[in-house]
Order: sequence, then structure tokens, then C-alpha cells
Amino acid sequence: TPYQDTSPSQGTSQGQINQFSDRRALIMKIIYALLFATTSAFVAPNVGSRMVQPSAIVLDMHSDDATLEELSRADFVRKTGVAVGAALITSLVAPEQAEARGRATLEQAYDRYTPRIIAGGEFYAKDLKQLVAKSDWAGIKAATAEPPKKSKADRTKIDGGTAERAAQAGGFSDARVLVATDLFAATFSDNSISTKTKNMQSEVAILRDVVAGLQAAAREGLGEETGGGLFGFGKKSSQAELAKKARDLYVTGGNAYNQYILLANDELPISLKKLPYLK
Repeated sequence: TPYQDTSPSQGTSQGQINQFSDRRALIMKIIYALLFATTSAFVAPNVGSRMVQPSAIVLDMHSDDATLEELSRADFVRKTGVAVGAALITSLVAPEQAEARGRATLEQAYDRYTPRIIAGGEFYAKDLKQLVAKSDWAGIKAATAEPPKKSKADRTKIDGGTAERAAQAGGFSDARVLVATDLFAATFSDNSISTKTKNMQSEVAILRDVVAGLQAAAREGLGEETGGGLFGFGKKSSQAELAKKARDLYVTGGNAYNQYILLANDELPISLKKLPYLK
């Protein structure tokens, strides 16, 4: 719409002009009064004045009637000023928008990565446990195996052979489970890596060592590798020794997985279901 001049026209009576000026002056006085009440709330109290703890704020719904009656008018003005100032600051910062963005990102990562993490935990607690208990080296090797690299034949396939290779990844392999744990841990950081992310990724590093150790034990148990010293020279591990090593690695991995879940569940929004532990 075209700009419209809202100033009093030449035809406006002197009484209307005076009324307009009085209203404007009254509004300015109210604004100055509110500003004074707000700023005075941030002035340090005198040494002899009574300092009121935050728990005694007028807006506290748990305060009883006697406590409210003890508050003086000056206290009320100061506390109201604090509330107004806080509301102004809150409206300027607009944390709701930032939190909404954070929640949306976390929810997307949760939906994308936690199914793989949970499925990996279930495989670990059931299938891998049985394989380790029986010293099934071929089964352990397959359970922790990485998918094969892309071949020339894969290039002729529509998806480049991705689905077929992914299906060959072990039930608790790096590609199937641990990559997801790493990526989910990263969602708890913003511009810089948070302590929570670092702690979660430390547990992932332990799990990677466990998977590598189980792979090495399985290959040695199958006779594909010698477990001696440098260049394979040295004492070869017996089946009993390999079985004990695999069991120890399994326990270490289980503890690391549960610690990862503990860290992930800490301060997880109530809208998201907490991740289950190994049993």
C-alpha cells in the first residue's frame, strides 16, 4: 500500500492534537518506568540489604503464602524486572529454534544409525557369543568379516554391487555396526567435538580392537596365519589358548558396547527410546 501520512492534518482541532500528545507522553513514561525496574534488578544490593535466594522468587509455584507476604514491594519490583529482563534476553537468543534444529538432527541420526547398532548388539549377545563359546573359527571369521572390495563385475550392476557386497559383511563387522556407532556418536557434537562424542568414540575404538583380535584368532585357529612373533616365527598358540583369547576379547567388547550404550542414553530426549544393553 502507498505510504500514508499519519501526522495530524491541518484540519485537526487543537484539542485532538493535545490529546494525541498526552497519550504519547504517557506511553513514554510507562516505557521508562519498565526500563528502570528492569535495570535496577541488576544493580548490586547494599551490604546491609537482605539478599533473596533464587528459590524465593515470586514466580516460584512452590512458595507458600507466608513467604510471598514477606516480600516487600521493592523486592517484587526487582524480581519482576529480572523476569522481564530474562524474557527479553530469551526472546533475543531464541533458544527454541536452536534446540529444535538439534533435536531434528539427532532424531534423524537416531532413526538412521540405531537400528544397525541395536541389531549388532543382538547379534553380539546371541550369535557371536555361541560362536566364541564353541571356538567356531570359521563362524567367528565370517561374523567379523568386512565386505569384499568393489570388483570389475560390480561396475556392470545398477547399484555398482553395493547391496550384494553389503550383504556379505559380518553381523558384527566394522562396516555393518561400528561405522554406525561412530556416526551416531558424532551427532552429539556441534561446531567442536564434545566430551560425550570423544567418550563414545573411545568405546568404539575398543570394539574395533576386539573385532580385529577376533579376526586374527579365527584366522590362526583355521591355520591361515601363524600366531608367533615377527614374521611368524615363535611359539604357535594352542587351540585352548586361542579359545581363552577369544573369550577374553568377547568380554572386553561386551563391556565396551554397554559403556557406549550408557553414554548414548545419557540425556537422550524422552521422545527417543533408550538403546538396550547387552544381556
